[in-house]
Amino acid sequence: MNPRSRFSNRAEDYAKYRPSYPSEVIDCILQGLETNQLIAADVGAGTGISSRLLADREIRVIAIEPNAAMKQVAEAHPLVEFRDGSAEETKLADNSVDLVTCFQSFHWFNPELTLKEFARILKPKGILAVVWNNRDREDKFTQEYSHLTQIASHNQSEMRYGTERFLRDTDSFAPVRHLIFSYYQILDCKALIGRAMSTSYIPKQGGVATKFIQDLERLYEQYKNNDGLVYLKYNTNVYLTSLLLRTFY
Repeated sequence: MNPRSRFSNRAEDYAKYRPSYPSEVIDCILQGLETNQLIAADVGAGTGISSRLLADREIRVIAIEPNAAMKQVAEAHPLVEFRDGSAEETKLADNSVDLVTCFQSFHWFNPELTLKEFARILKPKGILAVVWNNRDREDKFTQEYSHLTQIASHNQSEMRYGTERFLRDTDSFAPVRHLIFSYYQILDCKALIGRAMSTSYIPKQGGVATKFIQDLERLYEQYKNNDGLVYLKYNTNVYLTSLLLRTFY
């Protein structure tokens, strides 16, 4: 499925039920930067979860997102401007942004073309941050949730792991810093199912989808606390680098 359209029928669930990111992630990305003067390109912005987190720090954010359905359900923010474009062709001017971010999106891109494009649009010594919420497989509930998604998706859920290697295999950016932060998402039963169905590789209809939802309901009943809540735990991985040299095109 085309990565630019595969979330079209998931947009509402994505906006409602996808997790946010710990504040420490935004802190480390912005460390040492004058935020009130920054222009950031949030590439593969989806419904704007990460774009709004950056904008809440008084940063002007250009949210690059090719999927119309995702943009349509995005919550507005006065400092976030959604634009058509892709990672490989952002349509931004040369040397025009201080920061490029990719939250939960880099694995959908063509890495060689994308990094070339990021080198073009970033100002000298501009920052690139690539972030993923990866499920914590040491947590029992999260482990069992992950197992159910693997069954329902025929193991497609592992496709993004390892794609950070492309950040290290480029002459345009400095050595990568890797940081990990703990995070968790608090969910009731409806939100747990919504979180799962926001995932592009999970079938929405048919026998597999029905069984998957039933399995999630059983998992929820097994692990819910006295308030009727479960906790999906993540390791939020942040990969930080900066533009090393100016490449002319």
